[in-house]
Amino acid sequence: MKRQVVLDTGPLVALLNHRDRYHSWARDRFADIEPPLTTCEAVVVESCHLLREQPGGERVVLDVIRRGAVEIDFALRDEIVPIQQLRTRYADVPMDLADACLVRMVELSSGSAVLTLDSDFSIYRMHGRRVIPTISP
Repeated sequence: MKRQVVLDTGPLVALLNHRDRYHSWARDRFADIEPPLTTCEAVVVESCHLLREQPGGERVVLDVIRRGAVEIDFALRDEIVPIQQLRTRYADVPMDLADACLVRMVELSSGSAVLTLDSDFSIYRMHGRRVIPTISP
């Protein structure tokens, strides 16, 4: 069975921004991973915001989704209670909405891993105690 990869903001931004210090790493990871990757709308919003100064940045983010390389596979309305619980548990980190959604996505999809540049995923836990598998530099 194929390992599901859950996509965080950092690698997507690095892939699409040639000047990002992690661009080569992100390009190589995306080449190694069979699409589609999954993500949440919060990651898409963050990515569009971070790439707003790059010509065509938002369009490229949306094109990645339109082409099917990345799928939005999460409905916040269905997971609001666990998301609020995660954000409360990790309030001291602090955990943003996108990170909470990604942790919840990993909890819901056994055997998945988060593609991330965010070291906070070494602190977060699935179901309160299990280490979250990550793909990171």
